[in-house]
Amino acid sequence: MNYSETLAWLYGQLPMYQRVGMVGFKKGLGNTEALAEALGHPEARFRSVHVAGTNGKGSSSHLLAAVLQSAGYKVGLYTSPHLREFTERIRVNGQELAPDYLVSWVAAHQDLFATIEPSFFEMCVALAFDYFAHEQVDVAVVEVGLGGRLDSTNIITPLVSLITNISYDHQALLGNTLPEIAGEKAGIIKPGVPVVVSQTQPEVAAVFEAKARQEGSPLLFADARYVARPTPPAGFDAAEGGRAGVQVLELLCAGQPYLANVALGLLGDYQRLNLPGVLATLDELRTQGFDIPESALRRGLREVTRLTGLRGRWSIMGQHPLVIADTGHNEAGLRLVLAQLARVPHQHLHFVLGVVNDKDVTKVLALLPHAATYYFCQASIPRALPAEALAAQAAAAGLTGRAYGPVPAAVAAARAAASPEDVVFIGGSTFVVAEVEELYDEGLRA
Repeated sequence: MNYSETLAWLYGQLPMYQRVGMVGFKKGLGNTEALAEALGHPEARFRSVHVAGTNGKGSSSHLLAAVLQSAGYKVGLYTSPHLREFTERIRVNGQELAPDYLVSWVAAHQDLFATIEPSFFEMCVALAFDYFAHEQVDVAVVEVGLGGRLDSTNIITPLVSLITNISYDHQALLGNTLPEIAGEKAGIIKPGVPVVVSQTQPEVAAVFEAKARQEGSPLLFADARYVARPTPPAGFDAAEGGRAGVQVLELLCAGQPYLANVALGLLGDYQRLNLPGVLATLDELRTQGFDIPESALRRGLREVTRLTGLRGRWSIMGQHPLVIADTGHNEAGLRLVLAQLARVPHQHLHFVLGVVNDKDVTKVLALLPHAATYYFCQASIPRALPAEALAAQAAAAGLTGRAYGPVPAAVAAARAAASPEDVVFIGGSTFVVAEVEELYDEGLRA
């Protein structure tokens, strides 16, 4: 099989949860452990950092990888889902997995797959760990796919575990209360392994404290140590952030000035909630012998998108009108995005919206501004909620707009209707943003 045939086989034989929903999800670590054993336990042949959470775990993983890479380490990075191309999931020093490697790896292990019958994600994790061992990375940053306790990545014993924000998402799999969801995320805490929690959330703090005590793991709530606050230079504001490509921050440690004029190459106010966890995790790695000077920290934070290829977090995709895309898709994530949108000067907001079909979008729709015009769409995956169904639910919630079907049609309609002083926002689902990224990569960037 060639690369495209290999991907088609994977999607067909190993159903992908992000594309098809529950039918592609397998609970438990048994298959991953069986794959790891058959491959000679690659997860034991490299050092790692494990990152879980509801919102912020992807950005935090990329930031950690960028700083470590800037410090001169050979860094593996495993994240999911991918936006455009499967190979985005697995990187070494920012370079995506070579398609030829995927083809040969799958061909070599067809019999193993037939015996174990793994899910798509279980196969991805095994591939990533085998690749990192093969590449002899100094350290790998491994993002949890879903939950933590029973996530396929949870066969590693990391140097440090990082847990970001906890909010409602995937309730059918993780629980209906924040403490239940936190309990699943806390499942990545390993005996004696330090754990960093990015945000102190009163509803779930006790869950992490209890799990850390049980495992004998040192625990730090990072926002008790670090604060990141904006200190924009003269003439710089949130509306112009996309033109500069950075936000400028002052970092405080224990209430005292730590670093001034730190350029963060990820836009979006919510990144300031992720940064304390990243900084505290790097501190823990320093105590374990990693040499991470200030210069590497500054470069990694500033150049994260170039170093690791991160996309879709408050991505500025056009000007006049300002076109913004963001992958925030659950209630908590959208609250942060909408708060920032409200601060961007504009005459009118055009909102391109698509969602998946296995989530209750009632709470999300209730958050959205009634003054905006909506362009409802559906991504090209089986799991997408049809645009017409979304439009009907949105109308019941008092939102005004119409269904356009495919993402490109909705984006084109929004751009055509927008004046130069308007804002076009695209979001609601990672898969909607993925298709927009493809459009603009093909030369439609304004």
